[in-house]
Amino acid sequence: MLITVIGRGHGGTRAMSHTLTASGVYMGAGLNGSGDLIPPEAMYEACRVMARHVVHLGGNRWAFDRLHTMPIDPTFRRLVETFLHSVLHSPEPRRGWKLPETTLVFPWIVRMYPEAYYIHWVRDPRDSILGQHLTDDLADFGVPYEPTDNTRLRRALSWKYQVEIVRATPKPKHWISVRFEDFVLKQAETLARLERFLGFPLATIAVRPEAVGRYRSDPGEHTFPFFDDDEFYDIRTPPQEAPA
Repeated sequence: MLITVIGRGHGGTRAMSHTLTASGVYMGAGLNGSGDLIPPEAMYEACRVMARHVVHLGGNRWAFDRLHTMPIDPTFRRLVETFLHSVLHSPEPRRGWKLPETTLVFPWIVRMYPEAYYIHWVRDPRDSILGQHLTDDLADFGVPYEPTDNTRLRRALSWKYQVEIVRATPKPKHWISVRFEDFVLKQAETLARLERFLGFPLATIAVRPEAVGRYRSDPGEHTFPFFDDDEFYDIRTPPQEAPA
């Protein structure tokens, strides 16, 4: 059984990785404090390989159509298999990995591992963009977009891109979406749902309720018009003030 967690960095995915580890799932030979499989460099390079085939349509729109039908680049396969070597070659019956950058290559990961169990982890974008993450600048991973000096907007565009690439990809057979807020505030109920999906018991881990809704005390910009399109959260962009 192969399991992976799909979700943007700072989306709370470490909670799921730690839960899987505590539940006896082998998550790879090397893990950092966030529960990421390391070293990650091969996966980072795989992101750049696939990104060559993403078409930027302007603004916050991209076309991913070719990714679903074109041959997967052999270099991409080699890089992913290098990154996942310890997981793929483990004798453990339950194996998996978590690395936020996996989301950037979701279309080809699904095609490589169609029988895997995918846990799609989401978080309120207003909280997700408060902290810095390696994927904040999509250009670092070869993704075409309109660059900006606005740090929060850059993070928001990264969030939007990852929402769109997941949305555009035909979903695998084993797929579940989980809200970070539900895991934190209703852990028992959410674990029961995940247990039905995975087919084995899951451990309870410590959570911090104060991690939910941090944007409410944030003085900076944390809401953008394209957040209104989020399918998991009811986000209403504050109306713009009329010019004086």
